[in-house]
Amino acid sequence: MELLNNFSGQIALLREKIPLENYLFGAAAAAMGIYWLRKYCEGGQFQKDHVKMDGKVVIITGANTGIGKETALDLARRNAKIYLACRDYDRCESARKEIVQATGNTEVYNRHLDLNTLDSVREFVEEFSKEEKHLDVLINNAGVMFIPHSITKEGCERTLQVNHLSHFLLSHLLLDHLKRAPQGRIVNVSSLAYAYAKIKKDDLHLEKSFSKMQAYANSKLAQVLTTQRFAEELEGTGVTVNSLHPGSIKTEIGRNVAKPLIWIFSIFTIFTKSVKSGAQTTIRLAVDPDLSTVSGKYFSDCEEVPDKKLEGQGRDEDIRDFIWNESIRLAKIPNDFRYQ
Repeated sequence: MELLNNFSGQIALLREKIPLENYLFGAAAAAMGIYWLRKYCEGGQFQKDHVKMDGKVVIITGANTGIGKETALDLARRNAKIYLACRDYDRCESARKEIVQATGNTEVYNRHLDLNTLDSVREFVEEFSKEEKHLDVLINNAGVMFIPHSITKEGCERTLQVNHLSHFLLSHLLLDHLKRAPQGRIVNVSSLAYAYAKIKKDDLHLEKSFSKMQAYANSKLAQVLTTQRFAEELEGTGVTVNSLHPGSIKTEIGRNVAKPLIWIFSIFTIFTKSVKSGAQTTIRLAVDPDLSTVSGKYFSDCEEVPDKKLEGQGRDEDIRDFIWNESIRLAKIPNDFRYQ
């Protein structure tokens, strides 16, 4: 008790010696520090709100939540005609109504697309082709993370199929629509996780050694590498293709993460981007007139990352050719497919 009284006395004495203004200054400095930290973590912002998309047709996969939904909101405000391509019809319809109410743009449509199966991709394109003759922007946004190992009926590891292969097929099937646009764009939402990938030719589907993080990283590397090759194939067509890292964002893609990890990630929420900031790089790649001829590049925080700064297997041409050829085989793209 005596020790406690002495401690309390020392605190009281300290308060007498330190003016109230110092406490207020310290609190203000801490608040300012947190403000600038948050501002830094939000990253680059696309500032060209004046650029409109009247008459332009856009497809966004996985647009009922997260950065896909935020992207749809932004492009709807720019007067784009938007097709939300989602697996869950009810959730997509709820998002569609919210976007229409928030923007006043009634040309926002709910369409079914399940990236777990290539049959659904083909059915989606068949139905879309009955409605539209051209497509200005395809945003391959949907993704999964930390799901158990399984092989789809097409013979592909599921994370790789949902994040990469189904989008790869979708891009090929919609290429003629993109060519009919004044300047078609394919935007692949990848991730910095690509840098931690380790694609092995003898174990692409991770049947010998599987980890959920490895599966996710490999799928994102596949997007980055095939973006590079796709751009080469499309050179001169007027269609561009680029990939991007949206940033560290707390979205529903992490819903399968184990609870202990969720608690850990929650502690670091102060260092993550808001969903709106996470969508900015996607929006720039879809909208910015200055990028009309930029293709085959990787972007982060709204800026192009120089090829020489790509990490890990991001510059491995041998792996790039391997994943391209395997994607062609798995998606059953015809040998005589015409890119030009």
